[in-house]
Amino acid sequence: MLKRVIFCLIFLLIARLLIAQKYPLPVIDMHLHAYGAKDQGPESIHIGAPFRDLGLNDPKDDFRKTFTNALKTNAWADHYLTSPSTDDSMRLLTIAALKQYNVYAVTSGEKDRVLDWKKVEPNRIIPALDWDFGLAAKEGLTPDSLERIFKSGAFKVFGEITIQYEGISPGDSAFEPYLAMAERLDIPVGIHVGPGPPGAPYISSPKYRARLHSPFGLEEALLRHPKLRVYAMHAGWPMLDDMLAMLYTHPQLYVDLAAICFMIPQKEFYFYLERLVNAGFGKRIMFGSDNMVWPGAIAVGIDAINKAPFLNATQKRDILFNNAAGFLRLTEEEIKSMQ
Repeated sequence: MLKRVIFCLIFLLIARLLIAQKYPLPVIDMHLHAYGAKDQGPESIHIGAPFRDLGLNDPKDDFRKTFTNALKTNAWADHYLTSPSTDDSMRLLTIAALKQYNVYAVTSGEKDRVLDWKKVEPNRIIPALDWDFGLAAKEGLTPDSLERIFKSGAFKVFGEITIQYEGISPGDSAFEPYLAMAERLDIPVGIHVGPGPPGAPYISSPKYRARLHSPFGLEEALLRHPKLRVYAMHAGWPMLDDMLAMLYTHPQLYVDLAAICFMIPQKEFYFYLERLVNAGFGKRIMFGSDNMVWPGAIAVGIDAINKAPFLNATQKRDILFNNAAGFLRLTEEEIKSMQ
């Protein structure tokens, strides 16, 4: 009888372990892209995961060529990820990663492609809308047209807002009508505040400016729209003191850890994240992979959080799930369905 009881207990333990392995705790990725395989270049390219060096170049050389060569040859990285070669493989590998790691992802990109991914994986894709002034002009994404899109319910998040690449601050008056629309409709807004590719003005974004890394650019916009749900993407890296001051001053502001969780040297990422947590802002930090054309970034980013030696179990769950669930105002039913 005792042997039978012991056998049953062992069996139940193994069953629980197998279930836990098959269904890991849920993760919300606040920053994922539905891109085509060639959206970052005509060939499959590598990205440091993380980079060892960032931006080494002799001024006599064309940095664009230097950067492209570094991605092709992994000259700046000991570990790297490689992009898939086709649009279909991009979608399949990204969705496979979402399922494997039980991830629910705020996913932005071209409208039709995002909706296509949503059809393929309706449960895990939370549609978001990329936006900058160039897209507004090209696709007619005015405040009125965006209001109709968001009222339709097809898209849930306004972002990634990438006006930093255009040299424009979120506090610029030209952006004001869009923030007013999002506040009125209670649409969450994700704004790129921080790093693009190293040497961005010399690659493809001549109006990109380092000063716009500063989260201080959000301040007037937040004051004008106190009910707006906003998260600073990339946590404003590397402007740590500015980010701390903004989080302290504006309690409605959140951040995501997109790109910096897998791309920058891990010692630097951990230093940055630990300071944010130590300062008391652990309840407003959200996970984001910033997977563009490297589906492996999802796993690397999650692993970096789970292995952070200074985070306890509660802090890890807050960053990977709880904080985003609160920010997105998910219902108890929605949260339960993700478990």
